[in-house]
Amino acid sequence: MSTMDRITGKLTAVIYHNEGNGFSVARFQLYDLEEKQIIITGYFKPFESDQLVHLEGSYVEHPRYGMQFQVERIERAIPDEEESLIRFFSGPLFPGIGKKYAKAMFDVLGCQMIERIRKDPLVLDQIPKMNEKRRTVILEGIRASEDELEKTVSFLQTHGLGMRNIMRIDRVYGSDALAIITQDPYRLVREVDGIGFATADKLAMSLGFEPDFPGRIEAALVSLVMEMCMIGGDSYVEVEELPLALQKKCGISSIDFAEALFQCLLRRELVQEENRVYPISQYLSEENIAQFCACFPQERLPKCEQTELYHQLDELQHSIQIQYDPRQIEAIERFFHEDCLICTGGPGTGKTTLVKAMVTLFRQLYPTSQIACCAPTGRAAKRLAELTGVECSTIHSLLRWDLETNTFGKNEKEPLSLDCLIIDEFSMVDAWLFANLLLAGSQIKKLCIIGDEDQLPSVACGSVLRDLIASKIFPVVRLETIFRQKEGSDVIRLAHQIRHDEVEQMEYCGDVAFFECDQYAVKNGIIQIVRSALQKGYSLEEIQVLAAKYNGVAGIDRLNATLQECFNPPAQEKREWKVGYRLFREQDKILQLKNQVEDNIYNGDIGILSEIIYPNEDINHQLRFVIDFDGNFVEYTQENFHRITHAYCISVHKSQGSEYPIVILPVVREAAFMLKKRLLYTGITRAKKSLILIGEKAIWQQGLHNTHERLRRTTLQERIQKELHR
Repeated sequence: MSTMDRITGKLTAVIYHNEGNGFSVARFQLYDLEEKQIIITGYFKPFESDQLVHLEGSYVEHPRYGMQFQVERIERAIPDEEESLIRFFSGPLFPGIGKKYAKAMFDVLGCQMIERIRKDPLVLDQIPKMNEKRRTVILEGIRASEDELEKTVSFLQTHGLGMRNIMRIDRVYGSDALAIITQDPYRLVREVDGIGFATADKLAMSLGFEPDFPGRIEAALVSLVMEMCMIGGDSYVEVEELPLALQKKCGISSIDFAEALFQCLLRRELVQEENRVYPISQYLSEENIAQFCACFPQERLPKCEQTELYHQLDELQHSIQIQYDPRQIEAIERFFHEDCLICTGGPGTGKTTLVKAMVTLFRQLYPTSQIACCAPTGRAAKRLAELTGVECSTIHSLLRWDLETNTFGKNEKEPLSLDCLIIDEFSMVDAWLFANLLLAGSQIKKLCIIGDEDQLPSVACGSVLRDLIASKIFPVVRLETIFRQKEGSDVIRLAHQIRHDEVEQMEYCGDVAFFECDQYAVKNGIIQIVRSALQKGYSLEEIQVLAAKYNGVAGIDRLNATLQECFNPPAQEKREWKVGYRLFREQDKILQLKNQVEDNIYNGDIGILSEIIYPNEDINHQLRFVIDFDGNFVEYTQENFHRITHAYCISVHKSQGSEYPIVILPVVREAAFMLKKRLLYTGITRAKKSLILIGEKAIWQQGLHNTHERLRRTTLQERIQKELHR
C-alpha cells in the first residue's frame, strides 16, 4: 500500500520549468472551498491549467520557501461528495425525504448510492425506517432524473466539476442543464451560486468557445470588478482601471470594453455612477444601508421617564457594585433618549459593562419589548455573553443564514420581531452583512452599535463603522477612561499609547515583554516562551500565538506545525491522521474556517479534536473527526476537512472579537509590509493579561509609525447624506 500523500486540485501558474530535465515548480490550487494555493515541485511536464487532477507525492519543508509538495504521480480526478448527494436526495425530486433521512441513506449506501439503488432497488431495505411510500418516492425520483442527470454528471465531471457544483447546476436548470451550458456556459457565473468565472471558462474553452466570445468578456468583467473590490475591501472600482485588467484576465489584447460594460450594466450585474463601477451586491448594500439610516426608525419607542431611568441606574450600580463614570452614564442616557447610538472606544474602556447595563435597564423600563444582542463571529458573541450574562448570537444565526444558498431566512418579507438591537464588535461587520441585517430590521425601534474604530476593518467589502461615524447621522459616544487596573493593565496602557501615537515613550515591563531576535530565531523563541508558560501552569486554551501572514519562517503554517509538537506531542494513546501537509492529532487545538450554522459553529470558533475514527471502524468506511467546541461536538468527514485547521497560531484577522490570557505576537522582517499600526493594535488588544512580542524592535517601531493605510473606497457616507437631504 502506498505511503504517499494524495491531493486534488488545479494548476494555476508555472513558476519554473526546465525543458532539459523536466523539473517544474508551479502553484497548485487545492480542490476545496478554501481553495488554498500551495507550491508543487517535481519532474513533470506542466499539465493543462484548471484541469482537476490527483497528485501523489509527499510534503517537504524547504528551509527558505516553506512547505512544498513533491509530485511523484499525476492522474485526472473525478470527485464524489457526501454533502451534494444529501442535498440531491432532499431536493424537490424526492418530496418528504428531507436532509435527515437523506443522511441516513448515505450512511448506509455511501458515495455510490445512486448507482447502487439503480442496480438493485432492494438495497433500500438496508436503510432504517424505510417504508413503501419512501421507496416509491426514491425510485420515481431517480427514474425521473437519471437520464438527464447521468448525462449532466458525466459531462461536467469530465470537465473537472465536483458533485457539489453539479447538484447546484441541477437545482437551477434541471433537465435543461446541458442545453443551457452548451449554448452559453457563462450563464453559470451569474445564475448558479458558487460557480465562478474560472470554472465556466474551463467548460467554455473545452466546448470550443472563442476567447473573444461576448459572453466570456462580460462574465470576466463582472468577476474582475468583484475580485478587485474584495482585494481592497472597496465598494467600487474606477472605470479607468478596468480595460487593461480585463484584457489580462481574458488573455486577449483586443476587447470591446465599452460594449461589455454596457451589457453588464443593462443586466444590472454592475452599476456605474460617474467613473465608479460597483458590483450590484455592493451598490445595493450601500443603498439599503443609506435608506434605512435616513428613515430609521419607522416607529419609535415611548420615551422613558428621566427620573425612573436615574432611579433604575442607581439601583443597578448598587446591586452590581459598579460606579459608572460620566462618559458611560452619558452613553446610557443617550441610548434611551436616541433612536440609534454609536459607542466606540479602545480596550478596557467599559464597552462590555455598558452593554450589560443597557440590556438590564431596557428590560426593566420596557418589560413588554424584545431586545437582542449580536456580534459578527461566534467567538465575539460567546465572549459578550460570558462577560455580560446576556444572551448573544451571531448575526448570521440571528438572520437564519442558509449556507448552501447564501440567503437569509429573516429578511424584508420575514422581519425580525425585535424592538431593540445591540451589535457588538461592529468594526468587523461588512456592508453586505449589515445591509441584510437592516433589511430584516424594519420593526426595530432602537439600535446601538458598539465597536473600536481603530481596529482592522471587515475582511469583506466596506468600512461601515468609519462611514457611519463620518456621516454624523447618529450620535457618537467615545469612551476614554481605562477601567482595567489589574491584570492586563500594561497591555491596555500600551494599546492606548498606540491609539494616541505615543509610541516613543513605550516601556516593555509588567504584563508586556519584548524578546528581540532575528526572524529565523523566532520559531525557537516562541517554543521556549510556550514551554515556560506551560510549566507555570497555563493551559493550551490560555496561550494564543498570532501572526500576520501564513507563509514564511515565522508564518502561521510553520508555527502551527512547530507548536503542535510543543502543545500536543505524539503519544501512543493519541490517534492521528495526515490531511495534506497538516497532521491532525487527537487533542489538537482546532480553528473553524467557515460558518456552519446547522451545527451552531462559526468562522473563528476554536475547539479541541476529541476523537479520530478510522475508516475501517466506520460503517461507510469514512474517516471522521469529532471536534469539541465547548461541549458542542461536531463531526467532520473528509469532504469538509477544508473547514478546519490548527489553531495554535492564527491570523490577527481571525482573532478579532476574541480575548486570550496570553498573546504571543511575532514581529518579523518578512512580514514588515503587513505590519501596520491598525493590525498591530488589533493584535495586542486580543491580550487579556499578558502580551509577549518577539522579533525586531526596529520592525515593530516601523509598523507603529506606518499609519498610511490605504482608505477603502466607499460611498456610503455620501449616500447617507444624499438620502437625508431628499
